[in-house]
Amino acid sequence: MMQSRQADSWIETPRGYRVLGLLAFSLLDFGCSAGQTPPAMPKADAEPASTATAAATSTVQAPAVPPVPPSSGPARLAKAAYGSIEGKNVDLYTLTNTNGLVLKVTTYGAAVTELHVPDKDGRLADVVLGFDSLDGYVKGGAFFGATVGRVANRIKNAKFKLEGKDYALVANDGQNQLHGGKKGFDKQVWTAETLDSAEGPSVRLTYVSADGEEGYPGKLTARTVYTLTYQNELRVDMEATTEKTTLVNLAHHSYWNLGGHNSGPIVEHELELYADSYTPGEPIVPSGVVKPVKGTAFDFLKAKPIGRDLRATRLDPPGFDHNFVVNGDPNSLRPVARVKDPKSGRVMTLEANQPGVQFYSGNYLNGAVGKGGTPYAQHTGFCLETQKFPNASSVPAWQKQVVLKPGETYRHTMVHRFTAE
Repeated sequence: MMQSRQADSWIETPRGYRVLGLLAFSLLDFGCSAGQTPPAMPKADAEPASTATAAATSTVQAPAVPPVPPSSGPARLAKAAYGSIEGKNVDLYTLTNTNGLVLKVTTYGAAVTELHVPDKDGRLADVVLGFDSLDGYVKGGAFFGATVGRVANRIKNAKFKLEGKDYALVANDGQNQLHGGKKGFDKQVWTAETLDSAEGPSVRLTYVSADGEEGYPGKLTARTVYTLTYQNELRVDMEATTEKTTLVNLAHHSYWNLGGHNSGPIVEHELELYADSYTPGEPIVPSGVVKPVKGTAFDFLKAKPIGRDLRATRLDPPGFDHNFVVNGDPNSLRPVARVKDPKSGRVMTLEANQPGVQFYSGNYLNGAVGKGGTPYAQHTGFCLETQKFPNASSVPAWQKQVVLKPGETYRHTMVHRFTAE
């Protein structure tokens, strides 16, 4: 049963923040010592590229980082109680950067619940779909804003073989497993701590998944760090380590609507994907086949409205729910996508260090009521989930992408940059 409690007070300092009351800060544990500036998270461990990723060699120049606008106030970070579930307290963290952008993150599912960014006239709007309270996230099944795992996306027939042993998983998407099972990472309460970050207010969330949870081998420690940078970026850094060889493919699952979460369909949003190929499914789970996008409904090499080819995908319900092979080095931070809402002028560019990105056009949104009483109908939000390839554990050429062994560290970085034009 969920109970509400009063919020803790705001904490403000010029461009930074320090310990006060219930808010405890610590330096990153990625090799920092007191008084040192935390380094950028390192790149992912090198993995052999599959034939698919090796074939995608064209590159795109990263967009220039916009200058930081004049400061509108000090960076702030606050913690508030958000209720409880199964005897565990759930918290909500609010991060505000010096430009007035606001990010809210809950420890339930390590989920982003709000992100307020300016339009071409400087007016803020919340651009992620979600709920007003914990109850909505507990009852909802759309993974709004969550960190999903242990393995994001679909595993065909909810089973895999690893080191000669067969593993049976929990099937929660027909015969397949989707986003980690019946009670994946999105349905868990994570622990949280704030970080002393030079880039902007930051919070790190940690979840320890037991050996055998949802059918996966190995005790796994997963971490997600959200940073709202002074460059008007939402940076998402995910890490994982294991005590036994296992599968890992974490993904961030925000639904975006750059017009504002309550502004209606996203069909006029203009999407550009830096991907020459994609991995079609049967009908939706990839089997190892890689096809070029050129001249097809899946061609977003030049920006086009999301709604133009929704029915040409031949999915039911219509829309996109496909993995694209991101051009360039599959383990390097590089451009993935650019999205613009012509009405508000908001632009989001995405960079990541993963081989693929799942573009999902909100096909299964069914009018469920979200924040402020807004019904989220079909195609009122889209997802860009950078990831290892779906069903990689069943495809020999891709399997190494998702295997994590003791002593290794899984690393996944996403940078969402917001501008307006």
